[in-house]
Order: sequence, then C-alpha cells, then structure tokens
Amino acid sequence: MIYVSAVLALLLAVVSYRYYKIKQTITKDLPYISNKLDDILEKQSTERLLVRTEEQSLRELLVSINSLLDYHQEYIADGTRLRMSMNRMLSNVSHDLKTPLTVVLGYIETIQHDNRYTDEERERLLSKVNGKVMEVSHLISKFFDLAKLESNDWPIEMKHINASEVCREAILGYYDTLSSTGFEVLIDIPEAAVFIEADRDALMRVLENLLSNAIRYGKEGKVLGLSLRQEKNDVIIEVWDRGKGINEKDIHQIFERLYTLEDARSSSAEGSGLGLTIAKRLVERMKGSIRFTSVPFNKTVFAVTFKTLKT
Repeated sequence: MIYVSAVLALLLAVVSYRYYKIKQTITKDLPYISNKLDDILEKQSTERLLVRTEEQSLRELLVSINSLLDYHQEYIADGTRLRMSMNRMLSNVSHDLKTPLTVVLGYIETIQHDNRYTDEERERLLSKVNGKVMEVSHLISKFFDLAKLESNDWPIEMKHINASEVCREAILGYYDTLSSTGFEVLIDIPEAAVFIEADRDALMRVLENLLSNAIRYGKEGKVLGLSLRQEKNDVIIEVWDRGKGINEKDIHQIFERLYTLEDARSSSAEGSGLGLTIAKRLVERMKGSIRFTSVPFNKTVFAVTFKTLKT
C-alpha cells in the first residue's frame, strides 16, 4: 500500500511539474507571440513567427499562425495585382472607346455643319459612322463576355463533339473575308471525325477569336492556316499566320486583359486584345490548354490542346 501511494505521489509530482513547465512556457512565449504578430500585421512584413520551444502544442499553434500569415500575404499580393490590372484595364478601355467615339463625333460635326458635301458623300460618311459605332458595340460586348467568364456566369456544357466538323465550320465562316483580303488559306483537317469533350459553342468562339486575330495581324504575310491533328492522347488545333508576329519579350503578355501590340491601336490595326483573353479563359474552362509561339514573318501559331476521346 505504501509502495502504491509512493508511486501515485511520484506520478502526481511529475504531472504537476509538467503542467508547471507548460504553463511557464506558454506564459513566457504568448506575450512575445502576440506582440510579434501585431508588429508583422502592422508593417505588412513578410516575417514569420519563430519561437524555440519543446512544447508540441505551441509548435502546432505557430505552424497554423504562419500558414495564416502566408495566406494573408498572398491575399494582399493578389489584391495589389488586381488593382494594377484594373488600372491598366480602365486606361485601355478609355483609350479604346475614346478613339472610335472621337472619330464618330468628327464625322457627325462634318455632316451637320459642312454644306459642301453631296448626298452621296454624306452617305459615305454615315456609313463610316455606322462602322465605328459597331466597333464600339463589339468592344463593349467583349467586355461583358470577359466579365461573365471571370465571374463564372458563362455556362459551359461539356459534350462529346466532332472537332473536325467545328474547325471546318469555323474557317468557312471567314471565307468571304479571306477571299476579299487576298489571303492564301492552308487547311489540314482530317475527313474522319476527331472527338473531344468540349462545349461546341465555346470552341467555336475560341476559333473565331483566333481566326479574326490571325486575319487582323497576319495580313502582311497574306497566309493563314488551320490544322487539326492527333498526337498520342492529345488533339491539337492550330491557327497560324505569317504576319508580323510578336517580339519574344512580349509573348508572356499575349493572353493578358487588353494586351495589344502598340500599333494595334492605329487605324490600320484595330483591336482591344480582349479576344485572346476570352479564348484562353474558354479553353481553360473546357479543361484544355492554349500556347503561343511566334517567329515574325515566318510563323505565328496559337495551338489549342484537348484530350482525345475514344469513339
């Protein structure tokens, strides 16, 4: 009995000492942790809490706090990038809207106040006004499309579709434009059906954006190509041209909101750059990928890749 009592007394002493050491450690470290955390948050620094301790529960608490600090820092960085992106977007939007609207106002003032123009010349000016108004309308429509994509309000219905058929339909839609502008068109699309899982309307929109981009910026080369091929488990659709392309230093920006070449803001090469951003977002929503390569006046390629479906 005396032995049992002695053992119990020893265990109680060990537990009490352990409790005392834990309490002492926590009492000593918690004020430092609290003050250091306040300092990190106030200065928005990238520091983390570092405390030497043998106490497992305290180490786990520090790991959790540092994870929250990492998340907080990432949240702040994302917010900064978003603000910068929004500022660039607003600047580019105002430019892209101001340019055609200024032209429209000029034409309208001419029609209203210059009596030297004949009825035929006025009709010609009105036709130009209509063209610029449509340009603004299309631009605004693209902004709405991008906003819907980024808020996940654009429904994507994934189905088994024949990519060969969609490619042929897409290039056929540009037949008149390509013929009137003197493009040589090189098409390499298999006669056999090539199936992928995608949203048909979204894929058509992607191809339309890529084709219109190739026509706009590839007109110096006067060659446009559309190909579809299978490589192992992938289906690759390529839209390419032999135009001026893009310098290597700018390639990483090509899919950014509103990115365009500097001369894309001239009257001879209009465009807001939204089409490529929309194309990339749609491809990613369909679980595909898109990449870009460019050798100016040799070959500029947009390649869209999906996984092959077995028929």
